[in-house]
Amino acid sequence: MALSNNVIGAINFVAMLLSIPIIGAGIWLAMEPDNSCVRILQWPVIILGILILVVALAGFVGGFWRIPWLLIFYLIAMLILIILLACLVVFIYMVTLRGSGHLAPSRTYLEYHLDDYSGWLRQRVQSSYKWDRIRSCLSSSSMCAELNQSYRMAQDFFNARITPLQSGCCKPPTQCGYTFVNPTYWISPINNAADMDCLNWNNDQNQLCYSCDSCKAGLLANIKKEWRRADIILLITLVALICVYLLGCCAFRNAKTEDIFRRYKQGYT
Repeated sequence: MALSNNVIGAINFVAMLLSIPIIGAGIWLAMEPDNSCVRILQWPVIILGILILVVALAGFVGGFWRIPWLLIFYLIAMLILIILLACLVVFIYMVTLRGSGHLAPSRTYLEYHLDDYSGWLRQRVQSSYKWDRIRSCLSSSSMCAELNQSYRMAQDFFNARITPLQSGCCKPPTQCGYTFVNPTYWISPINNAADMDCLNWNNDQNQLCYSCDSCKAGLLANIKKEWRRADIILLITLVALICVYLLGCCAFRNAKTEDIFRRYKQGYT
């Protein structure tokens, strides 16, 4: 029985370690400028990682100190958390399934359209009261000012591989026909009514295209890329966690069998 309990404790220690990449993925998302402005996914991931850590710790204590009710709590709670983690992995995959950049004539960077992305993601940025806060957060960053320091000539900028957020927020859409002065200052064409984003563009460095749908689309493109990376980490951790949980179930069952057999022998003798 002691050996089995030690095995259970060791298995749960591994489960504790597996909570680290989950918490780390949430912290990484929180540190990304775009996700820090939106604040959707990072806290659910961090909280789920902490819960897995706490439950695994309970199983670790229950295994080494032979506390059956704590082990039963671990088995039930960890199963629920694994199901929640699996649901989160599938959810992230589904909401990031749609959306990609579009090539523009004579440009290396891509353009982004809001309608390309999932309805759930669009709802996070389309309402004015939500976007006002996000826009204020984005405009306080230095992402657009960095473009002015990096690109002086029009052709250098047109050949640049800028981020989706910079493409959508720091410059007017290519279809508007604006003339380049620098990455964040453009001369308006005679007729710029091709799209509402063309009218929303403003050379004021605090406004630029932060009110444009292209900025919202660029934000969602950035979020999609980062969420996909986090989802891969969560998926790998989920598979490892399932394996550890199944090993823990087997060890717990063996421990109970050994305990029953030991009591039987004591009663027989």
